[in-house]
Amino acid sequence: MTIDRGEGREQAHPLRDADDDIRHGDIAMLDRRDTAPLARPDTGVDAAADLASAQPTASADRAPLPFGEFVTLIAALMALTALGIDSMLPALPAIGEALGVAEPNSRQFVVTAFLLGFSVAQLAYGPLADRYGRRPVLIFALVASALTNLVAAVAGSFTLLLLARFASGAAVAGARVVTVALVRDCYSGRAMARVMSLAFIFFMAAPVLAPSFGQAVLAFGSWRWIFGGITIVTVVIFAWFVARMPETLAVGDRHSLDLRRILQGYGIVLRDRYAVGYTVAAALLSGGLFGFVGSIQQIMEVTFRAPQLLTIVFACVAGTMAAGSFFNSRIVMRFGTRLISHAALTGLVVVAGVHLAVTLLGVESLASFIVLQAIMMACFGLATSNFSAMAMENMGSIAGTASSLQGFVSMLVGALLGAAIGQSFDGTTVPLYGGFLILGLIALVVVHRTEHGRLFQRG
Repeated sequence: MTIDRGEGREQAHPLRDADDDIRHGDIAMLDRRDTAPLARPDTGVDAAADLASAQPTASADRAPLPFGEFVTLIAALMALTALGIDSMLPALPAIGEALGVAEPNSRQFVVTAFLLGFSVAQLAYGPLADRYGRRPVLIFALVASALTNLVAAVAGSFTLLLLARFASGAAVAGARVVTVALVRDCYSGRAMARVMSLAFIFFMAAPVLAPSFGQAVLAFGSWRWIFGGITIVTVVIFAWFVARMPETLAVGDRHSLDLRRILQGYGIVLRDRYAVGYTVAAALLSGGLFGFVGSIQQIMEVTFRAPQLLTIVFACVAGTMAAGSFFNSRIVMRFGTRLISHAALTGLVVVAGVHLAVTLLGVESLASFIVLQAIMMACFGLATSNFSAMAMENMGSIAGTASSLQGFVSMLVGALLGAAIGQSFDGTTVPLYGGFLILGLIALVVVHRTEHGRLFQRG
C-alpha cells in the first residue's frame, strides 16, 4: 500500500496531510463496508442470521466539519475525561485535609469514584445515542457534567464529594461514547485509527496540562475552584459543539430503544472475536494506566520525596503518550493497526519488566523512573489507539451500542485493576510495575488468541 503525498508539497501540516491521506490513500481499505446489523424488531429474526444476510452499512469516510476542526473538537470532548481525573492529583492532600480523610491511600477514591461512574454510565449512553442521535445525547451529557462539577465544588463532606465525582464521571461518559460513535459514523478501519490518533495528540495535552491547572488553582485559592474551572471549560466546549457539529446519525439508521434489541446488539459485540479481544486487551492496559494515575502523587511525595515536581514529571510522562499517538497517525496507513499495536504491546511488556527489575535491585532513581515510564506510556499510546479502532471495525451499524459496551468493560475493569494497584502502594514502585508487567503479559496472551497466533501482521 502506498500513499501519494505528491511532488513538491509545501511544508507538512499533520491535520491537512491526514485529510489528504485519508481521502487519497488506501482506497481499497476505505471502500470496505463493515457489517454488524441488528435483528429486525418486527420479525424476531436472530441477530446472527441478520449478520449473514443483511446489506453492508457504509461510513461516509469524511467529516461534516473541516477536518482540522473536527479532530480538534473530538479531542476537546475526549479531554474532559482527562481533565476530570488528572487535575485532581495535586489537590488530593488538600482535599483529604479539608474533608478529614486520614488514610493517604483513601484519597485515591476521588479518582476511583469518577472512573466507576464513567464506566457504568456508558451502558446507557450507547443505546440512547443509537436511538435519539449523537447530538441530543451529548448535549445532555455536557450539561450534566457542568452541574455535577458545581456540586463537587461545594461538597461539605468526603462522602458527598465522592457521590458528586461518581455522577460527574457518569456525565462525562456520554462524551466518550458519543465521540467514538461519531467518529465511526464518519470513518472506518485505518482511517478511523488515524483520526483517533490525531485526536489523541490534542487530547493528550489534557493530562500534561491538567495537573498544572490544578496546581495553579491551589497556588491562588481553594481546591474547590478546580471544579469551577472544569465547569467553565465544559460550558465552552458545549457552546462550540452546539454551534458547529451537526447530527451524524441519519434518521433511517436509528434503532428502537428496546431491551431485546439492545441485548441483540450486545450479542453481536460479544460474538465478534476482535471486538472482545481488543476490548479486553485495552482494559488490561488501562488497569496499569489508572494504577499509575492513582498512585503517582504518593510516589512523588513518599518514594522520591519531591512532591513539588509532580506536575513536571507527569507532563514528561503523559507527553510521550501524545508523541506515540502522533507517530501512529503518521505510520498507521502504511503499516496497519495490527503490526503497530502488537509491536507496541510487546515493547510495553519488555519495558515494564526492565523497570520492575530496576526497582527490585534497589537502583531506581527519579531519572530512571521518568525515562522508563515515559517509554512505556509511548507504547501504551501506540497500542490502545489502534486497539480501539480494531475493536470497532465490524461495529458500523451499532457503533453507539458497541462503543458503550466496550467502554463499560474497558473502564470498569481498568478502574478496578487500577484501584487494586493504587491501594497496594507500599512506599515503592514495585506494586505499580508488577501490575504493569502482569497485565501486559495477560494482554499479550489475549491478543495472541484473538489473532489465532498470528501476531505482527500488516492488517
